[in-house]
Amino acid sequence: MSDTTPPPPPPASPYQGSAPLSPSDEKLWATLIHIGGIFFSFIPALIGYLVLKDKGPFIRAHTATALNFQITMAIAYVVGIILTFLIIGIFLVIAVGIVTIIFSIIAAVKANQGQPYTYPLSIKFVS
Repeated sequence: MSDTTPPPPPPASPYQGSAPLSPSDEKLWATLIHIGGIFFSFIPALIGYLVLKDKGPFIRAHTATALNFQITMAIAYVVGIILTFLIIGIFLVIAVGIVTIIFSIIAAVKANQGQPYTYPLSIKFVS
């Protein structure tokens, strides 16, 4: 008698796209990315955009929006640092910090509610 069991299936390709995130996971990650921008500038948004952009339209929109805003605020912060030898640079750095905190919290609340959000005052670098 011969064994007629079928051969095992081939291993999954490492290049296949992974499964999309559940809506609750998308909301969680979007919220964390917006809050992370307060503490780490554009780094959480950049990592989130590169890793999670293909996991769903909601997370893609929020990571792209957060990345655009955080890059804009980083540019404004650098301009403020350069202008610190003038008095206006100090005020610009303070204003950028306050704007970043306020709008990031608003965006995080909207993301947690499952709503879209577009930051004001941001330049569109990625879409």
